[in-house]
Amino acid sequence: MSTLIKYQNVDICQKDQIVLKNVNLEIEKGKFYYLIGKVGSGKSSLMKTMYAELPVENGKAEVMGSNLIGIKSKDIPYLRRKIGIIFQDFQLLTDRSVYDNLSFVLQATDWKDRKEMDKRIDEVLSEVGMSTKGYRMPHELSGGEQQRIVIARALLNKPELILADEPTGNLDPETGQELVDLLHRICKEEGTAIIMVTHNLGWIESNPGTVLRIDNGSLVTDEQEDASSDEETVAETEDTDEAPGNNDEVTEA
Repeated sequence: MSTLIKYQNVDICQKDQIVLKNVNLEIEKGKFYYLIGKVGSGKSSLMKTMYAELPVENGKAEVMGSNLIGIKSKDIPYLRRKIGIIFQDFQLLTDRSVYDNLSFVLQATDWKDRKEMDKRIDEVLSEVGMSTKGYRMPHELSGGEQQRIVIARALLNKPELILADEPTGNLDPETGQELVDLLHRICKEEGTAIIMVTHNLGWIESNPGTVLRIDNGSLVTDEQEDASSDEETVAETEDTDEAPGNNDEVTEA
């Protein structure tokens, strides 16, 4: 398997404070990863470094072939085009239809041919079970439906890597399970690596994957598929001090 992310001896900082020290991590194509840890442990901060919202200043850090150490601002959009990003709070354009939300992303990432754009939009909507919803406005959709559109948006440019930051946080358990099932299907069928931040051990039990566990400022990889011993680690619900930012590059998600 090819390695999409490789961190060696990396410190993760937030507001001039080290939240994670000496991170060593490898993410491989086609594998599903759960990122778990207490509130404020550094989960979202770690994920933000992967799409260069937070800088990496020491060690070695490569994502999708890009060196994150000293990455130039002009190169960040090209990195993000290789990554699908799924946010808990959807970040859909509320004044545009589902189709126009997706079309906006394709145009922003240099798609020109209208027929090819329409074809790709149809493909991703079908993949997430929303093929009849293209004409709908975001406010006409349920939370689960909006999150499916966000997943479709993340798939537009056929990324090898998807980062999902608490994608089920605003959903009821049944809808959340459907979304986790969908992400696992995408991982399996498309060969996409997926890193999902979660506090819900139920997802890990129902859909096994590699567990990345943050504990006391360190990142530990649990290659086994059972995270029951980590229950105390994920007792809280979300990182209130690490919620995803506005992300100026949402068009490239």
